Amino acid sequence: MRVMLGITGASGAPYAARILRALSDHGADVGVCASAAGRQVIALEIYGDRGMDGGDALERFVADHGSPDTRIWAERDYSAPYASGSSRTDAVIVCPCSMASIGTIVAGAEANLIHRAAGVQLKERRKLVVVPRETPLSSIHLENLLRLRNAGADVIAAMPAFYHLPQTIDDLVAFVAGRVLDSIGVDVTLHERWGESQVGAP
Repeated sequence: MRVMLGITGASGAPYAARILRALSDHGADVGVCASAAGRQVIALEIYGDRGMDGGDALERFVADHGSPDTRIWAERDYSAPYASGSSRTDAVIVCPCSMASIGTIVAGAEANLIHRAAGVQLKERRKLVVVPRETPLSSIHLENLLRLRNAGADVIAAMPAFYHLPQTIDDLVAFVAGRVLDSIGVDVTLHERWGESQVGAP
């Protein structure tokens, strides 16, 4: 399974880390591309160092959470297989996905490899998953998310549930990551599923 993980400048890098680890454990062929703002988010939210060089943060992130075969692609490296529909990509996940990235994808502007890969998935009718993390949402945000959904993308907002009685932040992260992996057909269980426990509410 070939998957691209795009990381943009919204809060939510821990979700990306959990997704990358699960994909790597599953044996997927994963490529990672992070925008400049996405690399800054990794530095702050994963390593707690706002001043950390973004490139160093991304390399460390992939080493810590990916497999030895996980490849980093530059933000504007259009030689990547995800940039063309003739090279089949099973899924593109943009997590976290900023509202600026949502707007660019919806407009078909394709300002970087993440936007291009998302656009390719839509035109080829292949799996695209975006994980927005923003609140409150303006009418512009909502309209763009609806347009993206109508174009064929799965919109999985970073909204953890509580019916599985999470005990840690990792439990909350795993819930969202698990829903993303379910969406692309990766058979892993990162959290207790509804119906597998006698407690909670749907």
